[in-house]
Amino acid sequence: MNIFTYPIRVYYEDTDAGGVVYHARYLHFFERARTEYLRQLGFSQQMLLAEIQLAFVVKTMEIDYCYPARLDDLLLVETLVEKVKGVTIQFVQTLKRNETILCKSTVKVACVDLGKMKPVAIPAGIKAAFQTK
Repeated sequence: MNIFTYPIRVYYEDTDAGGVVYHARYLHFFERARTEYLRQLGFSQQMLLAEIQLAFVVKTMEIDYCYPARLDDLLLVETLVEKVKGVTIQFVQTLKRNETILCKSTVKVACVDLGKMKPVAIPAGIKAAFQTK
């Protein structure tokens, strides 16, 4: 499977009083990378919301903070699709500075019908796009 990469620059707004990236910001970085991965496959969040009323929502997340990121660091999020099932996609994401792993996460997202607010099967086109990458 291919790894999708997405660069992140650390800005002042991302840091805490200690001068390091605030722990919750890593979730933002990972979310942006998953969104851009979906966009690269031809499925923008806006299109999913407007045209077919679908969204991918986080079902479970495990995160391991290894080293701090700091102001002005240029980081890289690597995203790998680990599993695609009927309703869920599981991603493994790694945040790196050069070759140093700063943070690792496993995220399972569920496909939800926003009209009914219930899980729904991932559309065949989206499922196929993730499985071939």
